[in-house]
Formats: sequence, structure tokens, C-alpha cells
Amino acid sequence: MEEKKKQKKRMLILILLLLLLLGGYGVYHFFFAPKPAPMTVISGDFLPEGKDAKKMSDKELAALAQKKVDESNFNMMIVSEAVIDSTTQTGQLAIKNPESNAYPINVEIKEDKTGQLIYTSGAIYPGEEIKEVHLEHALAKGEYQTTATFSLYDSQTKKKQGEVSAGVTIFVK
Repeated sequence: MEEKKKQKKRMLILILLLLLLLGGYGVYHFFFAPKPAPMTVISGDFLPEGKDAKKMSDKELAALAQKKVDESNFNMMIVSEAVIDSTTQTGQLAIKNPESNAYPINVEIKEDKTGQLIYTSGAIYPGEEIKEVHLEHALAKGEYQTTATFSLYDSQTKKKQGEVSAGVTIFVK
């Protein structure tokens, strides 16, 4: 009989714990659980019928594609050797931005051994050229290996689009 009382007591405790657990869940669910936000569904937005658009011809597509290709091409033109006067630090150095280029450029020439910047062209727009230069950093008489870096810029935003380099030998006499 004592065994039955212990068993009833355990069963009662188990039922009370279960009721307590269910009651806790109920309190949480009704008072503390986040409420779902109502959503509005809008339907019925469809692509309207065509009005003014027309299909491009093959000729128009080819012209557009060629324009894009032309804009992506760049031709740099600079002589490979230049002679500079040692007293005036000026001389003949032809740099050209052909009209076929889409980008304005800036050319910087640096001495290979020291990395010293010896000339900057400033903006050269398509169709413009430089024939004579004045060095910004004086060089003594001798032969110098230099690198001319062509920086390409977007004509509207003035942001740099890329760069190309070429070697130039400068003779200072």
C-alpha cells in the first residue's frame, strides 16, 4: 500500500510539472511571443504593350558594336628616342594622341634607374600632339633609359581608365 501511495505521489508530481510546463508555454505564447506582421500582396503589375520601340537593324547593331570596339582601342604614339639640349633642358619629343582614340591622356616620363619623374605632359585630347618638351627635372649630359606611361582618362568623369607604357631613350647633349 505504501508503494501505491509513492506511485500516486510521483504521478501527481509528474502531472503538476506537465501542467506547469504547458502553463509557461501558454503565458509565453500569448504575452511575450512576437506577433506576425500583416503583409500586403500587390499583384497585377505587368509589362505594358510596346509603344515607340522598334527592332534595331543589323546595320545599326554593327555600327553600335564598332563604336564600342573603337572606344576600347587605344593607340599610343611616341618617338623611341629624343635629343635634349643640356643647357635649356628642351628638345624634340613627339607625343601624339590620334583622333581615333576615345580617351584624353596624360604622359609621365620617369628615369628607369632612379624612378625620378622628369616630364609630365598634362592633358592631351584626341587629335592633339606635343612636339617639343621641357624637362621638369634637369638631366646631365648622357644617355638615359626612361619609361613613358600613358594614363587614359574618361572625358566626362575625368577618372583614370587605364594605362600603357613604352620605353624611350633620351640623349642629353
